Amino acid sequence: MPESPDIPPTAPAPPARALRLGVAGPVGTGKSSLIALLCRELGKVLSVAVITNDIYTDEDARFLRSAGVLDPERIRAVETGACPHTAIRDDVSQNLLAVEDLERDFDPVDLVLVESGGDNLTATFSPALVDAQFFVLDVAGGGDVARKGGPGIARADVLVVNKTDLAPYVGVDVAQMVHDAEHARDGGRVIALSRTDPASVAELRAWVLETLDRFRAGQHVATDPGPMAPHSHANADAHVHLHASGEVHTH
Repeated sequence: MPESPDIPPTAPAPPARALRLGVAGPVGTGKSSLIALLCRELGKVLSVAVITNDIYTDEDARFLRSAGVLDPERIRAVETGACPHTAIRDDVSQNLLAVEDLERDFDPVDLVLVESGGDNLTATFSPALVDAQFFVLDVAGGGDVARKGGPGIARADVLVVNKTDLAPYVGVDVAQMVHDAEHARDGGRVIALSRTDPASVAELRAWVLETLDRFRAGQHVATDPGPMAPHSHANADAHVHLHASGEVHTH
């Protein structure tokens, strides 16, 4: 029987849509300001659009429009009417429709930034909605927050320690906070950010562009941070197991 000729692997087809990047974190950590910063840095080289989430208002969308970082029509608000995590994880339909509308109306779109409403340390995006995600903390929230863990801190693609320029005024050791964050993330990527620090802004910008390049090449795979942090129960016979969803759980 003749041998089959070697068939070279088929190159991945380029994605037919924008890279969707989520931004989650507690209230007041600077999610909207981070998005404004990315729009300023990338809006001249990429086609960018933004979805914001608030429970009852469009406050964050109005802030971004007033900042003049993008054409106002490229910034749209979703009023979730429920806990923020519901609309970014449990039922993403509102946000997914809003993202698809933006991609259609401004085709081609390179990057859609989706801002969660402020939530707690368990808030993460569903991979059905975004391809990658930031989780944002800030030094004014306390230097110990990074040690507290949670799915966002531990398993988002990047943890941003924001507003590092405020550290001297709130008594936070940024290096220690970043060290604690890296430990909580098992060495995962942490960016200490201040919008007044060009080096940290360049690091953030470069990560987004590198992720976009991998996405376009078909080399980026969205991961699910999961709604639950690894934990154990008071059981001498406890054993750890991994759920199909990727959640680590111990009984």
